[in-house]
Amino acid sequence: MSSQGTIRRFTLIIEKIKFRKCPSFSELKDYLNEHSFEISSRTLQRDIEQIRVEFGIEIKYDRTKNGYYIDENLSNNLDSFFRFLELVSTADMLTQSLREGKNALGFISFESDGNLKGIEHLKSILFAIKNRRKISFTHYNYWTGKQNQYLINPYLLKEYQNRWYVVGKIDSEQYRTFGIDRIENLEIKTEVFKLLKTEYPLRLFENIVGLTYSDGKIEEVVLSFNPIQGKYIKSLPLHKSQQIIKDDKTATVISLQVIPNFELQQKILMLGDAVKVIKPKWLANEIKATLRLALKQYS
Repeated sequence: MSSQGTIRRFTLIIEKIKFRKCPSFSELKDYLNEHSFEISSRTLQRDIEQIRVEFGIEIKYDRTKNGYYIDENLSNNLDSFFRFLELVSTADMLTQSLREGKNALGFISFESDGNLKGIEHLKSILFAIKNRRKISFTHYNYWTGKQNQYLINPYLLKEYQNRWYVVGKIDSEQYRTFGIDRIENLEIKTEVFKLLKTEYPLRLFENIVGLTYSDGKIEEVVLSFNPIQGKYIKSLPLHKSQQIIKDDKTATVISLQVIPNFELQQKILMLGDAVKVIKPKWLANEIKATLRLALKQYS
C-alpha cells in the first residue's frame, strides 16, 4: 500500500480513538473496514506501534475499559500531529476529487493566491533540522528594508497564516525567526551542531499567539466579543488556553493565559468593534491608542 494510504489509516485510527472514548481493538478494526481498509489484526497492531515510534503519540490500552486511549502527557507534539493529519486528510480528499474529474478545482477556492514563494526550501530545511546541519542564506527584512547574510543552527519549521518560517540560532544568540518566502541562496552546510538537552524550540510558542516570542511573563488576557463573533471564537479558539467565562445573549467573554505579543494585538485589531479588551489594562490602552491613530487617518 502507498504511504498515502498508510497515513490515511493512521488518521482513521487517531480519529476513532479521539472522538470515541476508549474504542476496543475490534471497534478500531471495524472502523477501518467501514472506510475500505480491510486489514489483518497484525497490521492494525503494527499501525498502532508505528504511530508511537514514528510520531511519538502514545496510544495505550486500558484493561478496565477494554479500549485504547491517547496518553497526552507522554505524547510529543500532539497538536502538531493532529494538524499534520488534518492536512494529509484534506490533501487525500482533494486528490480523490481530482481523480474523479479534472474540473474539481473549479469548485474549490483556496485562501492563497498561489504565491507559494519559498516552499521549495521546505524539504532542504527539514533535512538540515533532522540532521543537525547548519544552513546559510540571505534574508530580506521587512522592517529594515535590508537583505543580510545569515549562518544559523535550524531548530524548527513553523507555519503561521499560510506562511512558513524557520526558527534557529546564530551561535549562542537568542532564537530568531526567518520567513522562508524571503530566503534566497539557501545552502546546507557540512558543519553540524548539537541540540542541548535544555533546548526545546517548540516550547517557545506554547504561551503565545503567532510568531513573536519573548521571555515575558504569562498574563491573563480577558476579551469580550459580541454574540455573533463569539460563535466564531468558540469554534476556532485563539489559543489552547482559551476558557469561556461568560456566554449569553449579550456577550461571549473568554480568558487566555498567554504572553501578549504583536500577533495577538493584530488579531484583536482585525475584529474592530466586535471585541473589547477587558484586561490587562495596559493592553486595552495600547489597543485604544492604535485605534485612535487609525481614526486620525480618516479625519
